[in-house]
Amino acid sequence: MRKKTCYIICEDNNDYRESLVAFLDEDDDLVCCGSFANAENILEKINDCRPDIILMDIDMPGKNGIDALKEIKQAFPGIDIIILTVFEDRENVFEAVCSGASGYLLKNSSPEIIVRSIKEVMDGGGAMSPVIARKALQFFQKPLKKDAFKLTFQEQQILKLLVDGLSYKMIADKMNVVIDTIRYHIKKIYDKLHVHSAPEAVAKAIRDKLV
Repeated sequence: MRKKTCYIICEDNNDYRESLVAFLDEDDDLVCCGSFANAENILEKINDCRPDIILMDIDMPGKNGIDALKEIKQAFPGIDIIILTVFEDRENVFEAVCSGASGYLLKNSSPEIIVRSIKEVMDGGGAMSPVIARKALQFFQKPLKKDAFKLTFQEQQILKLLVDGLSYKMIADKMNVVIDTIRYHIKKIYDKLHVHSAPEAVAKAIRDKLV
């Protein structure tokens, strides 16, 4: 007999969460092993419930779904996560997908589509609402913006190494310069990209295809 797919759901709208769980559990292949109104202590919840897949809202009290997604993928990289939200802006879509989401569905998706999406993800596929898929395609079809921020060739090199995960010291060693020179160039990069930290710079470099 085929093993049932165990899922947990994190969703602060109680009526929506309960009605969705009631529908999903009518499917012979699915069983809810945890239903929560927030993503607080999410790693403990996963340890207790041992889910195969997670349905995760974004806008919840306390820890939001994107932060929870990142935390889960670090600790449990093998668990699939489908974002289930009302947000369809490119920033949330991009951050969720880049953080390891296996799917991104809007809450106006029918329960039948959510069931099908869970099964598709468990079979190794991905799942996106049509409007989200279109936004993803539009994002990847955007023209390059390298010139928009007027980065010098050296700044582009340093930004690429930041994206590759190198520390300031490693970048300095690789470029055969002192670390203070790298700090100077990175400050210039931050100013040109209008960011305040390395993670922000890396995210913007990837999003705007600067490297």
